[in-house]
Amino acid sequence: MCDYHLDGHYLRDLYSRQLCADPARLSYAFTQRMYPLNSFVQRLTLERKLEGHEGCVNCINFSPDGGLLASGSDDLKVIVWDWSRGTPVTSFDSGHVANVFQIICTVLSSSGSMMSTKRVAHHNDSAHKLALEPDSPHVFLSCGEDGGVMEVDLREDPPKRKRILICRSPKNTRIALYSIFIDPSNYNYFAISGREQFARIYDRRMLSEVTDNSSQSCPEPVKKYCPHHLENPENEIRKANITCSVYSHDGKELLCSYNDEDIYIFDTSHSTGSDYVKRYSGHRNNQTVKGVNFFGPQSEYVVSGSDCGHVFIWDKETQKIVHFLQGDSQGAVNCLEPHPYIPILATSGLDHDVKMFSPTAPCPTTLKGLEEIVKKNNEERDEYHNNPIDGYELFMQLIARQYRRGLRRQAGIPDSDSGESGDEEGREDLDEQDDDSDNEEEGQSAGGARGIRCVQS
Repeated sequence: MCDYHLDGHYLRDLYSRQLCADPARLSYAFTQRMYPLNSFVQRLTLERKLEGHEGCVNCINFSPDGGLLASGSDDLKVIVWDWSRGTPVTSFDSGHVANVFQIICTVLSSSGSMMSTKRVAHHNDSAHKLALEPDSPHVFLSCGEDGGVMEVDLREDPPKRKRILICRSPKNTRIALYSIFIDPSNYNYFAISGREQFARIYDRRMLSEVTDNSSQSCPEPVKKYCPHHLENPENEIRKANITCSVYSHDGKELLCSYNDEDIYIFDTSHSTGSDYVKRYSGHRNNQTVKGVNFFGPQSEYVVSGSDCGHVFIWDKETQKIVHFLQGDSQGAVNCLEPHPYIPILATSGLDHDVKMFSPTAPCPTTLKGLEEIVKKNNEERDEYHNNPIDGYELFMQLIARQYRRGLRRQAGIPDSDSGESGDEEGREDLDEQDDDSDNEEEGQSAGGARGIRCVQS
């Protein structure tokens, strides 16, 4: 029989919660104190699967109150779930012509219903991530493989949108962007990362609107970080790039996951160019564009998926793995979404479902089998880096580009005359459609969803 090993301090909290005249208030405080305990995190286990998609689930997001979970998939559908019951509240066609990569639940207007989808802005290549401005459900930033960052304000009709940045390399070629995140301590700052080794932090107040065909050089970021040993790659094709970057709860740390490398934390109070302060390893990030996240009310843990199908959880301070969970059976786990208030973790990836993990295991993990999994991941990484680049790898990169281009042609977006912007960027440089067309596409009825709006990319 296992015990939670709670000392008297926490037992008193539990007793007080049961007797408190305002249980909602004390329950929140109790949860915030209990959430980060290793005894809870190490008991995370699969609670249920949310099944309803017919393709890989590329994005998941809890509603602000944590009561609902939205998911987007290769099947181009969005499903809003009552995750605690394991049942869908509503589902609808996203209106996308290719994979849904990101979804964010926000609070709706007083009408409290979600009846249609509307295209409010678009990138000229895959749009990977959205960043909602904290305390505002109406303003968000987006980034994509066209290297652009767009700012959208949904309060206006039509929604106000402007391109505030085109990220470029020192050679003035566009850098495909995979991630964007607004600093929770200063909403003017945002971090972007993508197909290069640097994480960049910009100040929105120092950026002005730019046109898509602008060839001006990229503004200098406020700060720029990269592990020093990755700054000068030996070859451009396999150079390290960042698949995801997120801020800690207080904005003091920036967490970055590198493809087929490790996960690093940078101290945002340090000057530009400073080296990392913490490093996490054992997983494998090669096959897909993987996310990474903090876990816990004070960002006490780091969580990441892996090509091996597992979810890895590290103690942020000790940098040691404290738990690993079997995630997807088909391969990589890509998305990790912590509940905003309680120790619940949602994950998704190549499987066609969403998995919900809760701290309900009778005993904490013994980490049995971890050593073998980490060893295999490291061996596969070393084998990949030691093998020479062959024509097949380059051929598959070309096929991927042509596939994305074909999807956009089906959507009626013409190719631009400029073609590719550089082998290391790997993007389709497509002409932008007329701005007026952004407001013409209405989706099908989606029913009511408890006052939640889903913003997708």
